[in-house]
Amino acid sequence: MASSSSSFMGFGDGERPHVLAVDDSLVDRKLIERLLTSSACKVTTAENGQRALELLGLGEGQRVLSIDPKVNLIITDYCMPGMTGFDLLKKVKESSMLKDIPVVIVSSENVPTRMKKCLEEGAQEFLLKPLKQSDVKKLRCHMTKVNHSSDGKLCIGR
Repeated sequence: MASSSSSFMGFGDGERPHVLAVDDSLVDRKLIERLLTSSACKVTTAENGQRALELLGLGEGQRVLSIDPKVNLIITDYCMPGMTGFDLLKKVKESSMLKDIPVVIVSSENVPTRMKKCLEEGAQEFLLKPLKQSDVKKLRCHMTKVNHSSDGKLCIGR
């Protein structure tokens, strides 16, 4: 039996990839959330990099949490006040508990040197806003890769 176009390989029935979406723009967060939920993803949103780190258990004085739900992908805006998406990417990749979670950077600015820097630092993709359904399809392979290894998933709290 063929799977539906909205399902993700590697995830069982009733199992959905979990994405942490980080953007200071409420409109962009809602767009990302709508695109991902319509593609059978569970989405947790954060309004800035610091809140994302708290959800990931890396806030000041926090330890990484070990309860469900697990995060399969982080998608973050590049330009945010306080902590940029690049800063968040570096923090994630520096953490032994988080480094295997794929990070995708999004930006409304097409700056090749910025894209190159993010990809060199470990970003899986650098996508331009506004995100489209075709962009979500590009993310599927990254979420699938993480699901095959239980070491590659991180648990976050609400």
